[in-house]
Amino acid sequence: MILQSLVEYYEILAKANGISKPGYCKANVSYAVSITAGGKLAGIIPLKNPVQRGNKMVEIPQSFEVPEQVKKTVGITSNFLCENSGYMLGIDNKGKPERSRECFEAFKELHREVLMGADCDEARAVLAFLEQWDPQQGQKNPVLAEYLDALTSGANLVFMLEGSGYIHENGAIKKAWEKYYQQSRDAVVMQCLVTGERLPIARLHPSVKGVKGAQSMGASLVSFNANAYESHGRDDQQGLNAPVSEYAAFAYTTTLNYLLADSKHRQTLGDTTVVFWAQSAKSIYRDLFAYALNPDTNSTEKTDDKGAASLIGNVFNKIASGMPVAELNDAFNPSTAFYILGLSPNAARLAVRFFIQDTFGNFIERIARHYKDMEINRAPTEQPYLPLWQMMQETVSPKSKDKASSPLLSGSVLRSILTGSPYPAALYGSVIVRIRAEKAINSAKAGIIKAYLTKKYSGNNTKDKEVLTVSLNAQSENRAYVLGRLFSVLEKAQQDANPGINTTIKDRYFTSACATPASVFPVLLRLSNHHISKSDFGKSIDNKIRDLMDKLDVDEKPFPAHLTLDEQGVFILGYYHQKQANYEKTNKEGQ
Repeated sequence: MILQSLVEYYEILAKANGISKPGYCKANVSYAVSITAGGKLAGIIPLKNPVQRGNKMVEIPQSFEVPEQVKKTVGITSNFLCENSGYMLGIDNKGKPERSRECFEAFKELHREVLMGADCDEARAVLAFLEQWDPQQGQKNPVLAEYLDALTSGANLVFMLEGSGYIHENGAIKKAWEKYYQQSRDAVVMQCLVTGERLPIARLHPSVKGVKGAQSMGASLVSFNANAYESHGRDDQQGLNAPVSEYAAFAYTTTLNYLLADSKHRQTLGDTTVVFWAQSAKSIYRDLFAYALNPDTNSTEKTDDKGAASLIGNVFNKIASGMPVAELNDAFNPSTAFYILGLSPNAARLAVRFFIQDTFGNFIERIARHYKDMEINRAPTEQPYLPLWQMMQETVSPKSKDKASSPLLSGSVLRSILTGSPYPAALYGSVIVRIRAEKAINSAKAGIIKAYLTKKYSGNNTKDKEVLTVSLNAQSENRAYVLGRLFSVLEKAQQDANPGINTTIKDRYFTSACATPASVFPVLLRLSNHHISKSDFGKSIDNKIRDLMDKLDVDEKPFPAHLTLDEQGVFILGYYHQKQANYEKTNKEGQ
């Protein structure tokens, strides 16, 4: 279904004139080699554009539609009109002048073959340049001096006719290329497993570029590199082992490269690059999904449409109020098919981490459900929706040199969100471990704990659900929850008695109190008597402690010796809710 879905999207984009047609592809180009009508080198024109990336400006190559590029191997194979300096000028920095010379000769021979019958100034200029150019003397050419190091670094170059435009964009040149492209096809005709039609079969599939961590030259989604992996009778035929037509291979790789080149269609999660698309050419699906998955109020890089933020917030609110998905908004059709593909690098190949398909409305509804489960009392300055990447950062030690979260865990969490399935236990366990190590609980970690337990207990008639609230549930008698609240109140008593104290009971006792309450709380309660006697708010604190002790009823039910992992999560929620309630009360009294 992956290839079929990508081919279908290619055909949608082709109708909207938004993607390359067969025989062409997108390529990043850094420089133009300007030549005169007589074939002389006129100049080098930089094509990189400055772009803001974070806090700094970087220069990135321009994207051009160029004649389809060959799949590079260890052999010498040239592209038409868009190549690196080794082929176009016979000069590179690899220290192999003889090979560079052979590359230049291959480039010259291809252009002779393609442009032989072309009757235009551009074709004559290119052929004249190739006949006159001497790679050995070229390195000394003063026109190249300023840019020589950059040109020979492997960047793509194109030709430009002085006083005119890019040569690869000329109509007569395109016509000559398309004629050559059609005549050079020599493939076995079989039934294509993607389209179902009898068509010429691709032996090698074009490379996919833009996957994080993959080779810069591109990687393969479909490939066979040894006879052992090929079917009987398909020796050395590679692509015939799983017959995909040249058209389908071109269409799916062109679509993937198009998606990967567009930051609005692509997001990264750990080592996984996630691309997504709808069965529609409308950008509203892309913008809404990108913002829904990673809402970031501090950045507009993911979507130009600032209205996407307010629109998705409006949609989430309607879902939370119980409105049917079909009635969400006139701007999009919730029943439109939507696809999400996760890719990871694996040497020269790509590994599919996941492929999820459903209607756009169902995906948005599940993402909204995820944010509803994650919702918890937080500071007014914090954004309402926690981006997925930030959620995963809560599983990583702030002291770690490698700040990347586990790629397997990241993929599992995303899959849980998009399919509505339970969150992986590893997510919950990782957050609990971080809380024990850091002795700190922020809204993100508390939200993850709440979401995990909410999903786990969904559909079960259990009292634990009563504590999975956005803010404090003062009526709950859940023992783990009340113990968490009690710990927060005891900490508050210490802070009131010692204003400005740097180390509290949380730093020394929190982990033990959370896991083995019976070993810690009697000590803390005795210590609290001293704190209450010193505090200006001693009576109020004492009343809170008494109220919570009444709920625990330790005379009849002693402090538990151990809390399960789920109960420890409830303890943490009780602590967090009570701490937030204390903070809000202090703020109100100070106003």
